Amino acid sequence: MKISILLPYKENYSPLYPGAVSLFINSMNKISFFKKNITVYGSTNLKEKFSDNYVNIELKKTFLKSQTKDYVNKFVDLHLVKDVDIIEIHNRPNYINYLKNLGAKKVLYFHNDPISMIGSKTSQERRDLISNCSKIIFNSEWSKKQFLKKLDKFYHKSEKLEVIHQSINKVTVDIKKKEKLITFVGKLNSAKGYDLFGKAILKILNKYPDWKSAVIGDEPREKLYFHHKNLKVLGYQNHNTVLSYFKKSSIAVACSRWEEPFGRTSLEASSRGCAVIVSNKGGLPETITNGVIIRNLSIKNIYNAIENLIKNSNQRLNLQKSSLKNFYLTDEYICKKIDDYRKNIIQFKLNFNGSLIKEKLKILHVTNFNERHNGRLFYNTGKRINNGLIRLNHSVLEFSDRDIVSYYRSLNDINGSKRLNKKLIDVISNYVPDLLILGHADLIRKDTLLYIKKNYPHIKIAQWFLDRMDTQWIGNKKRFLDKIDIMDASFCTTEPRSLNLPSKHKVFYIPNPVDHSFEKLENYNNTSFNNDVFFAMSHGVHRGVLKRGKFDERENFINKLIKVTPNVRFDLYGMNGVQPVWADNYLLAISQSKIGLNLSQGKPAKFYSSDRFAQLIGNGLLVMVDQKTKIGNFFNKNEIVLYKNINDLSEKIIKFSNDNKLRRKIAKRGRDKYFKYFNSTIVADFIIKKTLNIKKKFFWENI
Repeated sequence: MKISILLPYKENYSPLYPGAVSLFINSMNKISFFKKNITVYGSTNLKEKFSDNYVNIELKKTFLKSQTKDYVNKFVDLHLVKDVDIIEIHNRPNYINYLKNLGAKKVLYFHNDPISMIGSKTSQERRDLISNCSKIIFNSEWSKKQFLKKLDKFYHKSEKLEVIHQSINKVTVDIKKKEKLITFVGKLNSAKGYDLFGKAILKILNKYPDWKSAVIGDEPREKLYFHHKNLKVLGYQNHNTVLSYFKKSSIAVACSRWEEPFGRTSLEASSRGCAVIVSNKGGLPETITNGVIIRNLSIKNIYNAIENLIKNSNQRLNLQKSSLKNFYLTDEYICKKIDDYRKNIIQFKLNFNGSLIKEKLKILHVTNFNERHNGRLFYNTGKRINNGLIRLNHSVLEFSDRDIVSYYRSLNDINGSKRLNKKLIDVISNYVPDLLILGHADLIRKDTLLYIKKNYPHIKIAQWFLDRMDTQWIGNKKRFLDKIDIMDASFCTTEPRSLNLPSKHKVFYIPNPVDHSFEKLENYNNTSFNNDVFFAMSHGVHRGVLKRGKFDERENFINKLIKVTPNVRFDLYGMNGVQPVWADNYLLAISQSKIGLNLSQGKPAKFYSSDRFAQLIGNGLLVMVDQKTKIGNFFNKNEIVLYKNINDLSEKIIKFSNDNKLRRKIAKRGRDKYFKYFNSTIVADFIIKKTLNIKKKFFWENI
């Protein structure tokens, strides 16, 4: 991967007089995975540069020509013959328009308020930026919110928009060696609140003569002078000097009046163990994990905040220790986020064992992608498997059979099946896949698949099936067996040997997969919950609501469990008149519970569970499951909780509801193991390997 970074015009990429942008870029480039392939472009008169990977764009002074436009045009000229994958533009949204003819992916970084900048002031300009950029990075949540002002909610959750804060590496600081020193760093102007700080600090130094203050910065356009024998105004200092002052300071103040997009000085002060005081402006509160936030900025409130820390040494010490302990915006942490988006936007995908996949297949995946349900059923297993196929670096074409029949029903084709099968053949003839995977695609006819086999004999066909197929669900078994003779391999979520299937067919067990993009919660990290136990069911995912007159035998089990389990908070859905819960509302619900109960319909079948099990364990809940399912065969005792009967389950719910330490430990181990062995990439790889007769052993095959 080759990356070009374009600095703002006249940004000094130099240790002599660097801005926040240069400091940030230099820190990231030193440790990036792609550091050998990064080139920084800028224009400065300073001779000393941060690094050798810098190219200075020389410009001649002209009166009739825009220097900025000339600067960007020269950058474009250099790249018309230069093959790069990504161009990263910092803090100049108006540059994007000049780069449209370059084929590289464009990434725009905002270090200032987006709606104050040329090129992103209007709503239309910002919509165009989203369209033209592969990624837009903000230095704070506040900056992102500014960018989204007056934009439709459609854009608010766009994956193109990401917050990546600035960073600095923290160092070892001996809190005991901190001096009675109060530090202010920044432009010495009223926008930064220096006039307020100056008046407050004079009062502090008069009242507390054993304390001193250091001020670092300058401002030639605004003259604010404050004098005291214990006040040192040091003017501009290099970055290392600033950090050395923070290291020995007890208190640091960043009291901006203006909505500061981020605030690097408070970040640096926090990393050096200062008790930091910030105003509640812009992104300043995001720069600290622990500190004092002044809600109403005034001389009096600044004075009170400083005096309170002077008088309460224990509070000051706790803030200093907490700042160091909880500081997380390190260069390594932020650089990983940057490298991750770089990999993603050029589809630099790795498979599950970390090596690049060389063989790329064309896969047509036919299943219900639920477009017609407006996202309610987005978090489904078909999507998970599809994600896994894509992560394996294969070319994947999605074919949503249920949506197609819904849209194309007619009097001549009541269920839409004719149009569906014709469309599948048309797609096959255009796309010509290597592998055709079907998931619950009942309306795809056998004669259609035989026709495909006849005309495209190289195409391998597989099917996966999630529903139960034991004695109580004979209809599901017929569906599964309907086209099994045509399949090169079939996959189901029940142990195949327990289903008495014909031995001549290649049928394999697959676990319900988890997916990193779906199962994002880590409930074991939480310490407070509204509920203890979560359980949800439905009368059919496509119906989406309770059906009048329909009864599920699990209701009796759950209601009895509630009676024998006192003082436990249950959060239940799909029963007792409470409607089922879906999509993000489902995630919100499970985020509020310690324990997830995995209870399927009917008698336990070997290895069978709905995808509820993957959702619960994948989101970090402590999962409890009937031991008769034999799912426990995949886990150690310290990874999930098995129960024998309702009384055993009740006792274990009470135990683990009250033992948070043990609950969190087991939940984390369970989630870690599930993601290690049962993630969507591995399950997708299993489907491919077995269908293509490629030998490879997977974890669950050894049980």
